[in-house]
Order: sequence, then C-alpha cells, then structure tokens
Amino acid sequence: MSDASLNASQSQTGTAQPQDAGFSDFVALLKPRVMSLVVFTALVGLLAAPVGVHPVVGFTAILFIAIGGGASGALNMWWDADIDRIMKRTRKRPIPSGRITEGEAFGFGIALSAISVIMLGLATNMVAAGLLAFTIFFYVVIYSMWLKRWTPQNIVIGGAAGAFPPMIGWAAATGGVSIESVLMFALIFMWTPPHFWALALFMKSDYDEAGVPMLTSTHGRRVTRNHILAYTVLLVPVSFALLATSIGGPAYLIAAVALNALFLRGAWRIWRRDETAAEADHYRVEKKVFKHSLYYLFGLFTAILIDASLRGMGVIADGGLMPLAGWGI
Repeated sequence: MSDASLNASQSQTGTAQPQDAGFSDFVALLKPRVMSLVVFTALVGLLAAPVGVHPVVGFTAILFIAIGGGASGALNMWWDADIDRIMKRTRKRPIPSGRITEGEAFGFGIALSAISVIMLGLATNMVAAGLLAFTIFFYVVIYSMWLKRWTPQNIVIGGAAGAFPPMIGWAAATGGVSIESVLMFALIFMWTPPHFWALALFMKSDYDEAGVPMLTSTHGRRVTRNHILAYTVLLVPVSFALLATSIGGPAYLIAAVALNALFLRGAWRIWRRDETAAEADHYRVEKKVFKHSLYYLFGLFTAILIDASLRGMGVIADGGLMPLAGWGI
C-alpha cells in the first residue's frame, strides 16, 4: 500500500530535540493515509465474499486489520528513522522530529502487531490471522529491512505487502483463499509499481540523498518511464480478469474500461516525455498521474463493492460475466 505524500516537508537542520509525545504523534506512527487504503480494500474483500458475517464480527475484523496495518507502519518508521531524517518528505515524522523515540516506536509497533493478530484470530479464524501476521512480517522484514535498501525491484516485490488486505478481509469472512481474493491481491500488486514509480520521477533527489536504490536512481528516469508504461499495460488484463469471477459485474466492467483507459493514457504521456519538458513544468504530468493512480485503485474497489451490494439486493445474479446479460451489455 503507499506511504507517499505529495506535500514535501520543510528542511530541518541540526539534531531534533526530544519532545513530549502526544496522542496525535502515535496516530501519525500508524501512517493513517496508508491505513485508510488498507481498511477500504480489506472491507471490500470482506463484503464481496459470498459468506455473510455478523456486523459486529465484520467491524471487529476490519478494526484489527487496520491496527495490524498501523503496526506495520510504526515498525517501518522505527527501522527507517535514519533515512527519514534525510528525506524532505519524511523529516517531520514523529521519530526524526524528536517527538517519539525509536524505542517507543518499536515497542508500540510490536505490541499492536501481537494484539491485532491474536484478536483477529479470536474474532474470525486462524487463516485471516495468519495472513495478517505474514503481511506484517513481509512489510517490516522482507520489504523494509531487506528489499527497500538492496534492490531497485523493492517496489515490485515489496508491493505484495500492500496487496494482502482484501485477501485478509475475504479470509475473515470465508475462512480461506479463493481465485477472487487472489485476483484482488494481483490487482494491487501490479498497480503498485507504476503508482510508486510515478512518484519516484519527481521525488528522485529524495531517494538519491537517502541512498534508497529506487529505479530512478539506479537506472535513470528514462528506464523508469519505460517500466511505468510496461507495468500499466500488464495491469490491464489483470484488472479485467476479475470479470470472469463471481465478484465481477456491470459496475466493475464500466469502471475497469474507464479507469484503465485513463491510466494507460497517463502512462503513455509519461513515457513520451523527456526530462527537459518534465523539468520545465516541474513534473506536472507525473504528479497528475500519481494522483490519478490512487483514484484508479479506489474506483475499481468501489465498483466491486457496488456489484456486491447489487448482488445482495438481488438486482444482479451471481457469477462473473453472467450478470451482464440482464443489463443488455
């Protein structure tokens, strides 16, 4: 999922002075922007599942999935405190600004990780709890501690961490994994690289200064533009594959056609641009595509939710492309 922000923080000099941590500082450790996407996609996975859950159980499941996602964010900030002090967009985070110590962040993250996994298991099932535990491990250990600073494929492989929430939500309802939840995972997994690389094009200096081997730093912006277009093209068939499953429906078809067309257009515009033009308008196109990529994911998962609601009301029938017949599509 993304911990990116388009608003660059102001530069700070010297060593941050210790301050008393407030409630809002611990909330900031949880990366609430990222958590909101985790909550939404997990909720869609839960509600799109063919097995209904009691509202209290559903609320509890989403709550602890959110806490687990926040725990991952806190542990990521603990590990990345050194580079967060260097990067402009992260200097005001609680640890580099001195509002929370690294030890406090670590303890907070570990405690929330344990609570979220145990409580999700008790509230739903061990499959969902196991997936949540693996997600936290993957994001903190595999991505943050290893991939992020080792390979320019960090975003490609590490994107799996942000792709698990709908699978966890589905498992919380059904007790297992299916082709539907795997394809929701694949949708986010394939979306993550072009989304983050669009950001990296206009935040390249941040990654350079921090020594993070983002593709823009190791292979240059031209190669990154090529990769954005290639991964966006590969994303299209993955997104349409959901139409062949039980959660595909007319709303998703409309959203997939429109949003893929817009995303492909944005990737094509990024690919055609040279650095002179990009620098002249301060990477206006790249920033726009990055912003629109968020709408892309939100729009597709909203469409899944709409189709699930229509199916629950009996407006459309179950089963992939079959519901389209009743709509004259």
